[in-house]
Amino acid sequence: MELQITGKNVKLMPAVRTHIERKLGKLGRHLPNIKESKVEVSEEKTRSPQQRFVVQVTIDSGGILLRAEERGENLFAAIDKVAAIMDGQIEHYKGKLYDKGRGSSLARSEFSPEIETTGPTARVTKVKQFAVKPMSVAEAIDQMELLGHDFFLFLNATTEELNLLYRRRDGNYGLIEPELG
Repeated sequence: MELQITGKNVKLMPAVRTHIERKLGKLGRHLPNIKESKVEVSEEKTRSPQQRFVVQVTIDSGGILLRAEERGENLFAAIDKVAAIMDGQIEHYKGKLYDKGRGSSLARSEFSPEIETTGPTARVTKVKQFAVKPMSVAEAIDQMELLGHDFFLFLNATTEELNLLYRRRDGNYGLIEPELG
């Protein structure tokens, strides 16, 4: 498993890197087909010391993306929390595969543009590209939940068109099917 560790507004000491490698290296035992893991550690200037350090982890396991983010006043505590969350997500994902009686799902990636709205005009500050594979609406819901996002763009296997799945305020899901007009 390839582990990419980056720091943003914080200098990563060797002890921190060792702790991250030890905690997240254990995840490979639960899910052996992990291709790549990205860890981003950042320090934010907040009034709340309990949310000073932010640790984001994204795991690519054969096209399935698992993502978690945790905050804490202590960097090591935030790493421990995010490792526990990732462990739970892996168990949840493995349970879904076991319940469905099948192997790994189709390869898919993440799309999460971030728009900066500090000025009078918003502009796109980050663009991500991803491979779109055909999947059912149920698979798209599973992938969206695994990523922890409120929306998910996918290629609908039945209609062979791009669809946008989103979480509604009432907790249900909405599906946008485009029409050319």
